[in-house]
Amino acid sequence: MAEESYDEECDYLFKAVLIGDSAVGKSNLLSRFSRDEFRLDSKPTIGVDFAYRNVRVADKTIKAQIWDTAGQERFRAITSSYYRGALGALLIYDITRRTTFENIKKWLSELRDFSSPDTVIVLVGNKSDLRQSREVEEEEGKTFAESEGLYFLETSALENQNVEEAFLSMIGRIHEVLTQKIVLDSRPNGDGTVIPAGTEIVNIHEVTATRPLSTSLSSCCYNK
Repeated sequence: MAEESYDEECDYLFKAVLIGDSAVGKSNLLSRFSRDEFRLDSKPTIGVDFAYRNVRVADKTIKAQIWDTAGQERFRAITSSYYRGALGALLIYDITRRTTFENIKKWLSELRDFSSPDTVIVLVGNKSDLRQSREVEEEEGKTFAESEGLYFLETSALENQNVEEAFLSMIGRIHEVLTQKIVLDSRPNGDGTVIPAGTEIVNIHEVTATRPLSTSLSSCCYNK
């Protein structure tokens, strides 16, 4: 699917992050989802990169703003600040490198330290096309995801397997959580009046604000 224009009007802006060790395939997953591209010569991300894609969920247009955070240890302090305001995350490991799976606990702990309790997290075992080199069985990923209350998928950015499903399941669940929040914030007030949903949701776990529409990088925007 072609990359959507940043300027195209949307109902929501969702910020999400990709997390995991270096060389697990975060950048190629993002380029496959946002531009339907894959690069065999993909180089490590320096610091942070991001891309957009517009998707339809129910009757709403959602602009997904996906941040590709560097997995190298020396950039950990930089990437930590980008967790704040993220409504979703793909937690990614390489099925051919067991150490990347073992480090998932560390990444998950860091994510939970800096993000909202409502952040939607999908565990992704990437490079499923390299079956002959597998070091982490699919059942291990499923078991870990179930124990931590995460969604789980194995993907291949090279073969474009389950890439759409991983991102869209995250975006769809964010939309569900946000919709529930809007309903709760539109409940009748004590005097019988209805408090309308605002035009900006700063974060899922916060009270709905009534500020004008904003495209802040850490905001989730709702345009009535």
